[in-house]
Amino acid sequence: MLINRRRALAGIGAAALVTTTTTLATTATPDAASAGRVPVPDDAELARSLPGRFRSHHTSVNGTRLHYVAGGAGEPLFLLPGWPATWWSYRKIMPALARRFRVVVPDLRGMGGSAKPHNGFDKRTMARDVYELACRLGYRSVNIAGHDIGAMVAFSFAANHRAATRRVALLDVLHPDRSFYEWRLLQPAGGDTNMWWMAFNQVDGLPEQLIAGRARHLIDWHYGIGLVDQSNVSERDRAVFANAYDSVDAIRASNGWYKAFHQDIADMETYAKVSAPLLGLAAPATVPWFEGALPFVAADVRGVVAVDNTLHWLADEAPEVVGRALIDFFG
Repeated sequence: MLINRRRALAGIGAAALVTTTTTLATTATPDAASAGRVPVPDDAELARSLPGRFRSHHTSVNGTRLHYVAGGAGEPLFLLPGWPATWWSYRKIMPALARRFRVVVPDLRGMGGSAKPHNGFDKRTMARDVYELACRLGYRSVNIAGHDIGAMVAFSFAANHRAATRRVALLDVLHPDRSFYEWRLLQPAGGDTNMWWMAFNQVDGLPEQLIAGRARHLIDWHYGIGLVDQSNVSERDRAVFANAYDSVDAIRASNGWYKAFHQDIADMETYAKVSAPLLGLAAPATVPWFEGALPFVAADVRGVVAVDNTLHWLADEAPEVVGRALIDFFG
């Protein structure tokens, strides 16, 4: 999750900031921290609830076990989710995409219904997971899109598995490079959001002690500063995500994605420009990052779509815009 929320909120309007602040104050309570307030359906039930004949599956690839949801018919389109979410973060756009594509949405290594190994969280290895999943499903090449951590994996997929990449779309986040080392942890008063989790998620042991059994606080805080309209992620949605990040193993594994940034940065320096057609989709505050960086890492940038009235969770807040952009691009 990498966004300038204060600047974006200022552009959207003060009312959004008041709404977000009020929501955080009312949701960050001991009662709200318990995902048990709302029954959490399992992945199989959630998948069946979506139009498009979606079903939940598991398979073993690249030395780990992945959970994925698949539905629809047509050319393969893989959607990779980010932190702190799961495949369910694409729930609003999956039905529309399923009318044009065979949609495959995996939980990444360490996420949701997938296994929680102790290694392999560099984005090159995680991209290999997705590549082997595509091969297991009988695809020689796929379209691929990713959001947040999933965008990093999608980029690595396109960089490392060029023949298997038809087109790639990145949502609101880019692959780690040396510029990550220049980000400020402590921002001036009134400045950008302090991105404390970038460092916190690299600490050994402490996050598990603090968050296990209390993940609903984490979910509400991050969605609280990442949504213009808090109603776009429902009580049930938050319970689903909190349930996925509530255990010691889930916290340890998902933090592995951040601990691997140093290796990801080193890997990035070995990559040639991605050759597949590439589309960026970004919240307004993220557009300058995309427009400045993408020409240096991709040879065929097809544009950057500004997804208005969003802060970070693009598919949650603007599903029609995101869905249409992906359909037009992947075609």
